[in-house]
Amino acid sequence: MKIEKLPFGTTDWNDVERTEHPGETGKAYWRTRNFGELRVRMVEYTPGYLADHWCSKGHILFCLEGELHTELDDGREFVLTPGMSYQVADDAEPHRSSTKDGAKLFVVD
Repeated sequence: MKIEKLPFGTTDWNDVERTEHPGETGKAYWRTRNFGELRVRMVEYTPGYLADHWCSKGHILFCLEGELHTELDDGREFVLTPGMSYQVADDAEPHRSSTKDGAKLFVVD
C-alpha cells in the first residue's frame, strides 16, 4: 500500500461524529474519517456485542481496550486484548466479531 496525496493532519476523535451500528446483539459505535480510499475508525463495542454479518472487508485492527473475539468462517477463533492487532485482506477470510464485556478498537480499511 502506498499512501499518497495525504497532507499531515491530526484527528481529535472526540470531535468526530459517532454513528450507531446495531449488531445481532449489542451495538457498535463508530467514529469515522475518510482519507481518499482509506477509511480510519475508532470503534467501540458495547458489552454483549455480536456482529450481525460475516465481514469480507480487509482491515488492520488494533485493540485499545477490552477483549475482542474474532471468529473466522472456517471455525478458527482468536482473542485480542489491549496491545494486540490483526490484519486480513479483502475477500480473504470472512470473519465476525463479538465481545462479552465491550471493546475499543482502532481500525484502518
